[in-house]
Amino acid sequence: MEKFNHFISYGRQTIDDEDIQLVIDTLRSSNLTQGPKILEFEQAVANYVGTKYAVAFCNGTAALHGACYAAGIGEGDEVITSPITFAASANCVRYVGGTVVFADIDRKTYNIDTEQIRMNITKKTKAIIPVDFTGQPANLDEIMAIAKEHHLVVIEDGAHSFGASYKGHKVGTQADMTMFSFHPVKPITTGEGGVIVTNNEDYYKKLLKFRSHGIEQTAYAEEQGSWYYEMTDLGYNYRMTDLQAALGISQMSKLDAFLQRRKEVASLYTEKLKDVEGIQVPFQLEGVESGWHLYMIQLEHANRKQIFEAMRAANIGVHVHYLPVYWHPYYQQLGYDRGICPIAEDWYEKALTLPIHPSLTNEEIDYVIKTLLSLI
Repeated sequence: MEKFNHFISYGRQTIDDEDIQLVIDTLRSSNLTQGPKILEFEQAVANYVGTKYAVAFCNGTAALHGACYAAGIGEGDEVITSPITFAASANCVRYVGGTVVFADIDRKTYNIDTEQIRMNITKKTKAIIPVDFTGQPANLDEIMAIAKEHHLVVIEDGAHSFGASYKGHKVGTQADMTMFSFHPVKPITTGEGGVIVTNNEDYYKKLLKFRSHGIEQTAYAEEQGSWYYEMTDLGYNYRMTDLQAALGISQMSKLDAFLQRRKEVASLYTEKLKDVEGIQVPFQLEGVESGWHLYMIQLEHANRKQIFEAMRAANIGVHVHYLPVYWHPYYQQLGYDRGICPIAEDWYEKALTLPIHPSLTNEEIDYVIKTLLSLI
């Protein structure tokens, strides 16, 4: 089998001339930041998802940090999340002084196990951060029921699931706050960027203040004049630029087409791999429509490292998502032990990410499948 002469990335942006032109037009405008494109992009996201509010940030991690701030998480508070995620899902809790509690995953969906959430709730629990891993929404009905029972805030990490749906509704309308990421490998991109969507006006106002230095126009400011502002809390400079927002506005018009192509790619993989001994293809919950940010298989018997390196040598950008968060040295130094989430650890040892993005061609998909099967 002849090797492709170019590298097939596991994920990448899809940019066209329309995207480029809108960014150029913004470069020629009077506002490169703090201008009208931010609000236009936020409104487009809120309208698409079906929420009252959307607050854009410079990246998804900053958005999660803002959500933890808005939820009032602080020193002594515990927040339950999944260990199979990018580190930001846990780091955002640490940023505000909270304690991260890792709950094991469901063996089928790879998402956080709701029974494990229940088992980890204490008097100190303040919030739950479920992760829509690979683009498949977490068990939101059960998670929201648990949160209501214990008076907890739910911050959904939807970095992988923008455009996905849960029981007929777009992801973002179920949790108290939901974060979406616009990194280049995500469903749409703004270069870097993130957003929090919510229906809660109090959270909305806190998020706006937090992303811009903790500054707001107070009642006293109104007395002084429109030029006057006050910093009422310690915030950050987490603002998105108009250039990023312009790209996002253009990308929004393509989101559904991008998602449809991701779904097609996933279907092609599943059809060819579902009956192969030693390979487990992704399981999809009934009533859930994944965003297919990642296509993850499990290698039941094969040597993953050997297959990973052979695939890379064949110009196929397979990947592994992710190292259990508490395995990272930072969390080990905080006292987290290996073995606390045995299903997650077992899953990680077998996991392999295959390339999936809207620009992937059928020829490339066929090459990925044939190469993998030759190695298995």
